[in-house]
Amino acid sequence: MRAVIQKVRRAEVRVDSETVSQIGAGLLVFLGVEAADSTDDIDWLARKIAKMRLFTPTDNEKEQSVIDIGGQILVVSQFTLHASTKKGNRPSYIRAARPEQAEPLYEQMMAALDTYLPGRISGGRFGAMMEVELINDGPLTIWMDTDRKD
Repeated sequence: MRAVIQKVRRAEVRVDSETVSQIGAGLLVFLGVEAADSTDDIDWLARKIAKMRLFTPTDNEKEQSVIDIGGQILVVSQFTLHASTKKGNRPSYIRAARPEQAEPLYEQMMAALDTYLPGRISGGRFGAMMEVELINDGPLTIWMDTDRKD
């Protein structure tokens, strides 16, 4: 499972010009599900995302997590995070999970995050062509892969 995590001031997802989700300050998470992913990957990644101290306080306090600041998380499914560009000029998505496997894991990820931030998790629309608009705060962008938990 791969995630690109961006600290945002706000983010919004639209499908066919209709807003399907929006958040204020928090994290925008692009999530790529791989065929080999399991609930163990979800548990590890959800905990890391929710508790990672990415927010700088105004005073001399320690850095804070999205939980600490009362922020929100917007999760957008993105199978292209598993693109292989090793050969040729056309990316291969062979490692990305098929939709029938990826969608339940995407939903489970949102449910796992909701245990840390009840009522503060939003999602895109799985499998849809989406427009994602965001104001990156920092900018701060982190890439994580559950195959590389170092």
